[in-house]
Amino acid sequence: MLIAGLVLAATYVGVAFTRLPHVNIDRPAAAMTGAVLMVVLGVLTFDQAVAAIDYHTLALLLGMMLLVVVLQGQGFFTLLVSRTVAIAGTPAKLMVGIVVVTAVSSAFMVNDVVVLLFTPVVVQACRLQGLNPVPYLIGEAMASNIGSTATIVGNPQNMLIGVTSGIPFDRFFGYLAPVAGAGTVILLVVLWAFYGRSWAKKETPAIGRAIELVAPVPIDSRRLKRSIPLLAFATLAFFLSSTVGISVPMVALAAGVAAMLTSGLRPSEVIRKVDWVLLLFFGGLFVVIGGARQAGVLDMFMDRVEVIPSLGGIVSIHGVSALMSQVVSNVPLTVLMIPLLERVPGDILWISLAAGATLGGNATIIGAVANIIVAEGAYREGVVIRFLEFLKVGLVVTALTILASIGILWVELEMGLLR
Repeated sequence: MLIAGLVLAATYVGVAFTRLPHVNIDRPAAAMTGAVLMVVLGVLTFDQAVAAIDYHTLALLLGMMLLVVVLQGQGFFTLLVSRTVAIAGTPAKLMVGIVVVTAVSSAFMVNDVVVLLFTPVVVQACRLQGLNPVPYLIGEAMASNIGSTATIVGNPQNMLIGVTSGIPFDRFFGYLAPVAGAGTVILLVVLWAFYGRSWAKKETPAIGRAIELVAPVPIDSRRLKRSIPLLAFATLAFFLSSTVGISVPMVALAAGVAAMLTSGLRPSEVIRKVDWVLLLFFGGLFVVIGGARQAGVLDMFMDRVEVIPSLGGIVSIHGVSALMSQVVSNVPLTVLMIPLLERVPGDILWISLAAGATLGGNATIIGAVANIIVAEGAYREGVVIRFLEFLKVGLVVTALTILASIGILWVELEMGLLR
């Protein structure tokens, strides 16, 4: 037990403090090293380590990545942003468009990939209109986190929760779509409070076509006519999956493979662009947590913690997950919390974890992977998002959206809508 506890602690220190001084390790390396140590030090056998990996979650993530990579290669995200800019006549309308499009896209595609592809196009759009890109990039990052809360496929931690809890896609959406909708409205109000004065009485030209010309990925309309119906079909199949008896991971894999084969892109190029490092990161964490569970380390923790499906449980899960997301990020936190919540009946605490871990990521620029992706993408385009500027908006947005989430889920619980 001691060895397993030390490996678990060392892994999460490596995850929390990426690039430790004089140590060549980052988050994926910390997870993989911890997984190997669990086997080498005898906590798990190799077969037990393999069995600890949740392949359903990995399949879901892989399928969504394949689908999104195809859409990226055909210019789907360029199309979304250029059309948004084309109908926005003022800076305020542009912000509304970017926030809403990012939130909706992030709900049905992996949010980290969405912001990776949106960021350079948003920067170009703002430059062509003489606008400061920073507020729009902050809005994009926060909207991606808020929007991704709504569905199982919106972000990696929701995939973990959806697959492990067994909550059907349509029910998960029914619980959290109101949270995502309210959060998006709150985000727009807060952004207006911080930046609205600079937008007053200013008009912007409709430059959608100009954005298409300077975007990093051109629009391939002919091929998109094949891929967009696949995306729509996959989304419909997600909602119907529990009714027709098809698993959400299988829907994602089928859609991803179908998109790859009909895209006109080289399948080897599509496969190469999948984020295999993220899949290895997940696999490593599964093994580390499996080892800690096998050795009884997690039992010691769980015996001291009692979480009850009530308003107090909703509040505590939101608070802990929002706070700890700033330390170890929301995916490692979710993997660690799963053994605790598996003992509690009902959906309420799973849904609270999905909301709290995701919305809490908006507090700081390092609170969610999507925020880091936007900051790094902006930097490559010559735009610097400062930590304190993000923080002052993020703390307000996080506090208000967490409160809104707690209130909405409590109402759903009291009305019998949430189990």
